[in-house]
Amino acid sequence: MSAQSTPSELRKRSPSSSPSGRSQKDRSLDSTRQLKPSYRPNNALRMTAIRVVVAGLLGFFGLRAAQKWGRSEVPDAYALCSPEGKIFTVDEANPEVECMVIHGSHFSDVGSLADIRLRWTAIPVRFIQSGAVVVPGISDSHVHILEYGATIQLPLEGPKSVKETVQVVRNYILSDPDVRHNKSTFVEGWGWDHTQWLLEQWPTSEDLENDPVVRGRPIVLQSKDGHAIWVSKKILDDIEFIPEEIEGGTIFRDSNGNPTGVFMDSAQSLVNAPEPTHDQMEKRFGLAVRDAHKVGLTALHDAGFNPRSLAFFKKQAEEDKLPIRVYGMTYFNESAEYWGNSVEKVIGAGNNRLSARSVKIFADGALRSGGAALYEPYSDNPETRGFLRIDPELLNKVIPRFLRDGWQVNVHAIGDRANGVVLDAFEAALKDANVSALRPRLEHAQILAKKDMARFGDLGIIASIQPTHAISDMWFGEDRLGPERVKGLYAFRSIIDHGGRIALGSDFPVEDMNPLAGFYAAITRLSPDGKSPHGPGGWFPEQRMTRQEALKGMTLDPAYASFSDDQLGTITPGKRADYVVLSKDIMTIPAGKLLETKVLATVIDGRPVYGKI
Repeated sequence: MSAQSTPSELRKRSPSSSPSGRSQKDRSLDSTRQLKPSYRPNNALRMTAIRVVVAGLLGFFGLRAAQKWGRSEVPDAYALCSPEGKIFTVDEANPEVECMVIHGSHFSDVGSLADIRLRWTAIPVRFIQSGAVVVPGISDSHVHILEYGATIQLPLEGPKSVKETVQVVRNYILSDPDVRHNKSTFVEGWGWDHTQWLLEQWPTSEDLENDPVVRGRPIVLQSKDGHAIWVSKKILDDIEFIPEEIEGGTIFRDSNGNPTGVFMDSAQSLVNAPEPTHDQMEKRFGLAVRDAHKVGLTALHDAGFNPRSLAFFKKQAEEDKLPIRVYGMTYFNESAEYWGNSVEKVIGAGNNRLSARSVKIFADGALRSGGAALYEPYSDNPETRGFLRIDPELLNKVIPRFLRDGWQVNVHAIGDRANGVVLDAFEAALKDANVSALRPRLEHAQILAKKDMARFGDLGIIASIQPTHAISDMWFGEDRLGPERVKGLYAFRSIIDHGGRIALGSDFPVEDMNPLAGFYAAITRLSPDGKSPHGPGGWFPEQRMTRQEALKGMTLDPAYASFSDDQLGTITPGKRADYVVLSKDIMTIPAGKLLETKVLATVIDGRPVYGKI
């Protein structure tokens, strides 16, 4: 089997062409591959039997004999086939195929083994293992890349109390000699979650001061949902001015009116934290990419570029150092000047690895921390309805302006009031517009009033949702919203049935990066151990997605949501050869087995970035 093929050898033959002219070595290597005849519509039973025999023979002979290719060993052109015909293309015209041909960085052909061997005469053919499947490259539609890398050094999810969380910080300090011996070293962590503590209470700076190792250090700890930070007394003392109130945010205070060390949403901007260096960002990016490739991710939609991170990713693209596709949303600061007519969009930089053509606007906070804007007060805290982070008047001003300047507009909205306000603004701005050219997105779309569920389809607005949020929040959702309002929380099926398009994501590091965790949550609405507040049938099971919808939601729909569906999202000739080989058939195995599925290979532009083919 030739490892490389010249362009002249890669001729695509018509079915009537003669297969002669190949070497004896090629013919002998093809002997097992040609056991399988081309499809005949009236011979389904015979084909099923042959598939079983061929799969067994290939598993015994072909797969053992073939040495798998790593990134540097992949030839310029090759065919990859499934013994059971389990290549899921997500292409409606040809949803399942036996083989696909990759030439360079693109898919060149799909079809049965017999047809591929007739049409392509001089390329090696490889088979995935029996029981495995191929799917298009998987995208995560809502992530925080560099923040994920930062969490690796000091993750705070898991402790069951304030004291346990402080102990994790203490252990981190003691484990690093440079930090331990220099009390001025900035300490940053992510992931604390007061809703998971045995005693649900907000932490304070004094909790950090109570530990002699932790005391007196500059510490900033981000909450799990990213909407609150908990800081040390040293950080508090370094803030020059703390206003009584801040629009779109909350400064937590004690009974005497003194700040306690927690700042929510817009109030986080009061905290002075050192900007990461280029080397730190490069390290964080490397950690995130490493883990993303392991779980089958080929594209990431970063939901919050700032000027510094945007410059970092542009530099990575210019230096051809992007091992994954990145689609960036640039943060709009509601307190700063409009920039849509002065910032240059990035489209397809670094060999189609980087685009930054969208804006990220925050409408409200988060449900977990009580900042989501609701029409009616919280059931477990009747004193508040949450808050909007941006004035509706400003929202109605900047959305049409960004759209006119050619930007995709993506708005974070959690509460039913926030979603309603944003949908109203989109409806006004999109009047007489070509929505498919603008592709506006609502990030999260978590709590919806019944009247708003149909508006996604009616207006052409993409719902960018995170199924793992549903199985995290289902345990406290009804307490926070009440028995009726909670029915509009994570109403996936209602959006789809009204013609809406859904793009799936994880919001990592807020939730598990693994896209199969999101796939599982979308189709079961159960925790990983098979539980829910409504029993083993799932939490509001009528809102479940089908497997086909979930697969499309993490392949083609994110491609559409990032203006790349002409190049990504399906296994279709002419598109970029991004695909993932999975150890199990996620479309048919019992749901309880889904999370046992392993990624065997993650492939971008035809070459594995993780595993081998």
